[in-house]
Amino acid sequence: MDVTMASMAEPHYDREDLILVRWEARSEGGRVAYVIVNNVEKKNALPVEGRALLAEKMAEVSQEADLRCVVLTGAGTEAFIGGANIGQMSEFPDHVVAERGSKTTHHACDSIRRVPVPVIARIDGYCLGAGMEIATACDMRVASTRSRFGMPEVKYGVPSGMEACLIPRLTGWGKAMELVFTGEMISAEEAYHFTYIEKLVAPDELDAAIERWVHSICMAGPRAIRIQKELCRDWEQMSIADAVQAGVRAVGRAHTSDEPKRLMTAWRERQKAKRLQRKS
Repeated sequence: MDVTMASMAEPHYDREDLILVRWEARSEGGRVAYVIVNNVEKKNALPVEGRALLAEKMAEVSQEADLRCVVLTGAGTEAFIGGANIGQMSEFPDHVVAERGSKTTHHACDSIRRVPVPVIARIDGYCLGAGMEIATACDMRVASTRSRFGMPEVKYGVPSGMEACLIPRLTGWGKAMELVFTGEMISAEEAYHFTYIEKLVAPDELDAAIERWVHSICMAGPRAIRIQKELCRDWEQMSIADAVQAGVRAVGRAHTSDEPKRLMTAWRERQKAKRLQRKS
């Protein structure tokens, strides 16, 4: 039986402690939200109420006007999110309750995709089942070399549903089919090879890798980042011709504010200063 999807007696959950949010004011401007799945004793497995709370917290942080970026991670070093709670799922009385539980996974993933700025998955340890769906819903993923990935639902009599449908867009169909049909875990190296994760680093380099991405995002135009996030979601549903035209309109929207002129002028001034420094 898989380590983090093992059957367990239903524990008592303090709902508010399952998902923590830490805010960081950035010197570049704006704020970054660190959303932390906090169920260390159960390898950050998320019961129904935990997935519902994650959706609520993501909706809340999305309302922050100065939000520049969200980093989603798990507490401790054993797991990002070790899946759903099998003990709870095994007690579902009928298919109606089972479907309702599955919808909470979708709502959690959808809330991540609706965040108006980039969401980065910081993965350290097990990333399984609902956890892998949640990571897939993020915009970018960086993982430590000790991480492991898998979609073990079929081993427990249910298919991988909801946002598992996004996995082929990252890995290709063949690797996605292997994951959902075998239920076997793959290493972080294999996940990187099949482009499920964008960056793979040693555990002690994980936070530095996250910080490089966060810094770059915070240095960019905040309005441009929000327009880009919206455009990326539109691309998923558009033909190439429509996506090109959406991009043209997005560039036009960006120029309805002074942000492009300010940032381009600042860049030109920096280049001018560098040239003068080289001459002196």
